[in-house]
Amino acid sequence: MKINYPLILVSMKKIILIEDESSVVSFIKKGLQELEYEISVALDGNTGIKMVENNDFDMIILDIMLPDINGLEVCKEIRKKNKTVPILFLTALDSSENIVMGLESGGDDYLVKPFKFIELVARIKSLLRRSGHISESDNDIENDENIYQFEDLTVNDYTKKVTRNGIEISLTSTEYKLLLYFLNNPEKVISRPEILEAVWGVNYELGTNVVDVYVNYLRKKLDIQDDNKIIHTVIGMGYVLKKP
Repeated sequence: MKINYPLILVSMKKIILIEDESSVVSFIKKGLQELEYEISVALDGNTGIKMVENNDFDMIILDIMLPDINGLEVCKEIRKKNKTVPILFLTALDSSENIVMGLESGGDDYLVKPFKFIELVARIKSLLRRSGHISESDNDIENDENIYQFEDLTVNDYTKKVTRNGIEISLTSTEYKLLLYFLNNPEKVISRPEILEAVWGVNYELGTNVVDVYVNYLRKKLDIQDDNKIIHTVIGMGYVLKKP
């Protein structure tokens, strides 16, 4: 029986699937093509890297266990030249350690095999929305609820446009999600475990510094001058979004 999923795109988006398992490739490719995605496939990591270098993809779906080079290394190579394209890891390794390794290598999200197709679609939609690659004008109406304002920082969650003091700032999908989390919790001291669970969905018991790394990325883009920092470190406790 064919299941009809709601159409989520207003224009065809290009996704590359880097996966060597033929059954998984067939399953994902068929389902996403029915939703009017344009799908390219690479059966190994080196081919995937070359295809990403030579094409403009809106998103990457990347298996970790590949026949030539590990998907984590593929991700690192891609991130050397492309910092913004959303990367969704597929992994049969569901331990927190493996998930964190994927996030620290530059991945934006992860999905553990086996998975339901509707869950894959939801993850794709979320990553494309956060990165600004899709418009949801058929589903949403832009209004004041889509606008976040903090001091001279403005975030339009409808268009995914971020500006500070009138200057537009380009964020990756993970940086954008991290910023929204701060904006939803202004003046609150947020611990690293809280941030990791809210933004990445991972428990913080592994000694990872991914939170610190991404907060640093975000600060470099937001803090145009040294005296206007809005994300502050609270030693021994975490971070807080507050006035300079």
